Amino acid sequence: MSRAGLDKNPREVAEMFDGVAKGYDRTNSVMTLGFDRRWREWSRRVLDARPGEKVLDLAAGTAVSTVQYAESGAWCVAADFSVGMLASGAHRQVPKVAADALRLPFKDNSFDAVTVSFGIRNFSDTVVALREMARVTKPGGRMVICEVSTPVWKPFRFVYMRYLLKLLPLIAKFVSSNPAAYSYLSESMATWPDQRTLGELISQAGWEDVAWFNLTGGMVALHRATKPKPKAEEPAES
Repeated sequence: MSRAGLDKNPREVAEMFDGVAKGYDRTNSVMTLGFDRRWREWSRRVLDARPGEKVLDLAAGTAVSTVQYAESGAWCVAADFSVGMLASGAHRQVPKVAADALRLPFKDNSFDAVTVSFGIRNFSDTVVALREMARVTKPGGRMVICEVSTPVWKPFRFVYMRYLLKLLPLIAKFVSSNPAAYSYLSESMATWPDQRTLGELISQAGWEDVAWFNLTGGMVALHRATKPKPKAEEPAES
């Protein structure tokens, strides 16, 4: 399997990422001109993991971000449905679990925080995944999503959509072990919802206090939200 389709069949997506696992981190840094490091750092700051907390890093790939979250003293687990990606990060000393985002293998209310970086657009059903993320998060817990988005400045948005996204597969021919996969990644970026639309999907999935802010002119956006706490029961009338 060289690439997945935009229907995002889970098996095809997993096989595609297995195929790009070798050298994936290096390829990302080259293709983002090193901005991937800045985006991960912003995600770490906004997540604000704390000692003693349990954090789920979903679609964690080779666990680069998981290790950074764990530096806070939190217990962090990397989950991904690509076994090849997890294997490529085997040298990173954090727990790793092969997991389907639509059927997470964790109990209800297991984590203080859940995060996903540049992975949610690869799930076949965004709202179902967001609901699963809410299910495994404790009431009052938080979620942070870092994902490609829509540039806010119209001239840059035009260049980005018309030219830059089409360059990715060409650059991948020189730096990736599976260049065809980057045709899918480019197409998935072009068709991904904008900031507000993703925020509405997050609310639809049951999260509250949804907010976002733009990075790199909106080429990437960070969304954050909180899982509602149970409402206190009103006292019975006498």
